[in-house]
Amino acid sequence: MTKDLFDKYIWLVDIIYRSGKITFEEINERWLRSTLSGGTDLPLRTFHNWRTAIEQVFDINIGCNRKAGYYYYIENADDMEKGGIRNWLLNTFAVNNLINESHHLKRRILFEEIPSGKRYLTPVIEAMRDGLELELVHQSYWYDKPGVYTVQPYCVKVFRQRWYVIGFCKERNDMRTFSLDRIHQLTTLDNHFTYPKNFDPDTYFADYFGIITDDEIDVEPVRIKVFGKQRLYVRALPLHHSQKEAEITDTYSVFEYHIKPTLDFEQEILSRGTDMEVLAPLWLRENIAETIHKMSLKYPND
Repeated sequence: MTKDLFDKYIWLVDIIYRSGKITFEEINERWLRSTLSGGTDLPLRTFHNWRTAIEQVFDINIGCNRKAGYYYYIENADDMEKGGIRNWLLNTFAVNNLINESHHLKRRILFEEIPSGKRYLTPVIEAMRDGLELELVHQSYWYDKPGVYTVQPYCVKVFRQRWYVIGFCKERNDMRTFSLDRIHQLTTLDNHFTYPKNFDPDTYFADYFGIITDDEIDVEPVRIKVFGKQRLYVRALPLHHSQKEAEITDTYSVFEYHIKPTLDFEQEILSRGTDMEVLAPLWLRENIAETIHKMSLKYPND
């Protein structure tokens, strides 16, 4: 599939999704206004070929309501609004197409750079698709020298401007997470693997914030007091899907979570400064307090 054809698929899905329901004639009118058309009508046969390809590539079905005047619509559109890869792809490429059609706006739209996605993301995803093992020369920040690992790639995840590949590592005989920006060399092997039916990426990370997982940490209730306007940000962008606002006053709110509070979660709390206070569990409150104490020692009173 060429990038040009891929962009056209995304364009079509985006037009139908945002319209709710739309006729082929209306689609063609939008098509003629797009730079992708080159000023040429969209043939009906081509449109139906794209519908079939979109279902195969994105698992997005474009339905047709014949009784109401041949209106086209996205089946199960509610599922797309819940997030996931389809929503991410649609939003990313739809915005990209819009920018490409508005050249004078390019310098006025700024994005976060994700360097790790440029070199290794494509071969990792291709290996996932083909069920092939990877050999990684990976340099962790925790080790002085790089190691060589044979990995069966199960999924990829982006977190804080970094891409990660998660899968079964033969050398560790366990699940491991590797940051793509710490890979020195990647080789796709001829060894095939079978993706386990009982592995679900959403479930794997369901109890965590971020990318760090730790089986030795239990899921437990976490209570955090959030002060002032910071709670507006926490309401708008929850830290975890289990988040509930348990208490509201004029000056603060208490948010509750059921989570495994790993280092990623601790760092997120610390990044909010004095606007957040851990109430429970006690061990997490003490960890945060100890870190704050160590930070204060970096700034002694002169």
